[in-house]
Amino acid sequence: MSTAMRQVNCPLCAAEGRTLYKTIEGFDYFECHSCDFIFLDPIRCSIIDGGQPLVAYDKEYWQSELAAARERSWGPSLARVAEVILYCGIAINRFVDIGTGPGYLLDSISWALPSSHLRFYGVEMFPPEPRQRTTHPNYVAGSLSAAGRQFDSGCCIEVIEHLTPKMMEDFARQLAHCSTPGACYIFNTGLTDYVRTEDPAYLDPLRRGHISIWSVSAARRIFRAPTFQVHCIPGKTWAFLVEVHGQAATSPGALRDRIWKPREENLGILNDPRTGSLMYVLGIDTARAYRP
Repeated sequence: MSTAMRQVNCPLCAAEGRTLYKTIEGFDYFECHSCDFIFLDPIRCSIIDGGQPLVAYDKEYWQSELAAARERSWGPSLARVAEVILYCGIAINRFVDIGTGPGYLLDSISWALPSSHLRFYGVEMFPPEPRQRTTHPNYVAGSLSAAGRQFDSGCCIEVIEHLTPKMMEDFARQLAHCSTPGACYIFNTGLTDYVRTEDPAYLDPLRRGHISIWSVSAARRIFRAPTFQVHCIPGKTWAFLVEVHGQAATSPGALRDRIWKPREENLGILNDPRTGSLMYVLGIDTARAYRP
């Protein structure tokens, strides 16, 4: 059977007969319209789950990735942090950057929010060499569970597109275990609409290791109720929210309204006594900028 005619079952919803979406550099990606998920060939995913990744997150990988990590951390990642702090419905005592890489976001937060910098943590499973990492005391080389903390909020930026569905299931278990009730996280990743209509090159198996393209409905297959609630962020084709023991049904309008009534404790984080209202203004503006 030719590649174009081959059909597979969706690894998320088990729908049968999913067809080829695209072949990139010899790797087949399939598409499930039932749960809106674009995924690498399940046979190849099984090999990855068995310990043979497409991309080795080694010295060479980090050598090519450090510049992009720095650019994100001193720009859009700060915006995502400010935004999710406004959305979070509980007081934030500990915030975690999941998949922090070299930890540059911890450095930019220390600059932007110096009075609260010890609230912020970063965890990285495949860290670069120590000389290439942040010196922030809350940098953790290891899994989310290895941090040994309970978190109230966080961000996960350009990470989950690297994970197979099986890896995502494990990640969801760790997130549930390490979160306080009501914890709120923002995930920044190119979603299916983004890949289909804005940046097809985001589907990149060998250079960036992007193997799974998620959507809000696909994420709900992993972050399942009642433990989690997944919220779309209207206008953003590259981000969604996950709350732990979240509200049963939050309309897009209600989610937008949260930015005007944040927790006083969280408002205090963003309005830093030393650097002023910079991060508060950034959070408000980025939350509103992409409204349809």
